[in-house]
Amino acid sequence: MRAVIQRVSGASVVVNGGEPRTIGPGLVILLGVCDGEDAAIVPKLAAKCANLRIFTDDQGKLNRSAVELGLSALVVSNFTLYGDTSRGNRPSFIRAAKGEAAENLYKAFLAELGKQPLKELQHGEFGADMQVSLTNDGPVTIMIDTDEWKK
Repeated sequence: MRAVIQRVSGASVVVNGGEPRTIGPGLVILLGVCDGEDAAIVPKLAAKCANLRIFTDDQGKLNRSAVELGLSALVVSNFTLYGDTSRGNRPSFIRAAKGEAAENLYKAFLAELGKQPLKELQHGEFGADMQVSLTNDGPVTIMIDTDEWKK
């Protein structure tokens, strides 16, 4: 799985033209699922995202987490995180998980992240047309690729 985590002062997602799902300060997590992904990695990834120390402490160092500060999270599924641009100019998404398998892991991630003591959890909908708006604070953006944990 791949997660792009952004520290934000606020964010929202609009799903299929509906009402915005909004958070204040916290995290925006774009989540991509790889074909053949093992569900056992989901709890670790959710805990890692929620507890990632990317918020400043009193000395201005990145030393506090969204959990510690009681902040929110907004999660959006994003298969394009598995775009392969090694050939030509059109990305290939062959490594991205398809359909039900990807959706099940996305929902499992939401369930695991929901177990973390965050202020609020908002999310998009798998496979929907979504518009994401955010104010990246810092900017701070971290990418986690669980394949790197297997090395």
